[in-house]
Amino acid sequence: MTSDQQAIRNLVALWHSATAVGDIEAILGLMAEDVVFLGSGRPPMRGRSSFESALRKLLATHRIESTGEVKEVVVSGDWAYCWTTQRQRGAAHGMQLRSHVQWRPEP
Repeated sequence: MTSDQQAIRNLVALWHSATAVGDIEAILGLMAEDVVFLGSGRPPMRGRSSFESALRKLLATHRIESTGEVKEVVVSGDWAYCWTTQRQRGAAHGMQLRSHVQWRPEP
């Protein structure tokens, strides 16, 4: 594994740990200002500020646990991609975490 591949794996781990403790600033520091999030069945979420607004609203009333597994990291010069599976569980403050969602690429 190259140092770039390890750095990407570390970034994914940091995302999960920052999510678990609700460290919004750490999460925001992991993304570019012009980030685009693509979610199934919804329009793209464009920009760090859009993500921040949605995350702050969610974390005001809920806590989130996020885990995942890095399946593949490919680095080619200054370009890279990472394929992961993720699971998020969330609950309103004071309630037990019970459900999860898993995202994965189409086969």
